[in-house]
Amino acid sequence: MPRAIISDIHANLEALQAVLADIRAQGITEIFCLGDIIGYGPNPCECVDLVMSCDLCLLGNHDQAALFDPEGFNAGAERAIFWTRKQLEASTGPKAEKRWDFLGEIPRVHRLPNFMFVHGSARNPLNEYVFPEDIYNQRKMEKIFGLVERYCFQGHTHIPGVFTEDLNFLAPEEIDFKYDLGAQKALVNVGSVGQPRNNDNRSSYVILDGQSLTFKRVPYDFETTRKKIHQIPELDNFFGDRLEGGR
Repeated sequence: MPRAIISDIHANLEALQAVLADIRAQGITEIFCLGDIIGYGPNPCECVDLVMSCDLCLLGNHDQAALFDPEGFNAGAERAIFWTRKQLEASTGPKAEKRWDFLGEIPRVHRLPNFMFVHGSARNPLNEYVFPEDIYNQRKMEKIFGLVERYCFQGHTHIPGVFTEDLNFLAPEEIDFKYDLGAQKALVNVGSVGQPRNNDNRSSYVILDGQSLTFKRVPYDFETTRKKIHQIPELDNFFGDRLEGGR
């Protein structure tokens, strides 16, 4: 049965709704979310409500920051987290309590036979970035691959692609948006739903069907999201402006 894997929604309701509609249109019912439901964007409560219906959700660093105190964030991201927390706290009643319970209980790692799912990396599930240029950092990559049984799915960098055990990075465009998992270990970054950063403003996610991967791109109304961000003083305009260029 095919499974959709999404990540890094960042409170972008328009992007999340478009991706979920695309998933439903293909008849896919199982969805894994690799974290960062909130942060940067204008609709944290609504996005948490939608993600709660996923079959799995992992904790991202922005999700944890909203629960506790943000560490290692730049000033703009920190302000966004404090604003996000206020939105979650301002909501009352059973629905609001359910959101807090959900965020407080989601795990950092999920494992299935041969498959590992994290937000950041196998070495540091919450915070470690694995960028395409890390293929030149042999020591780092060997340590990460050493913690992976066969395949690891991750997000965090917002840059989709496949890292192979022989230290190559395959961008979706280079492989016609498809990749077959084989005997070699692989790290798969599924990209970002709500804050794409690969110079493509469309949302990114992955479909896993058996051993076959398909990288999906979904257009959404980023202009509406940008306007919402501009209307909230606590959110930097840049978080909205960057959506158009996917950067």
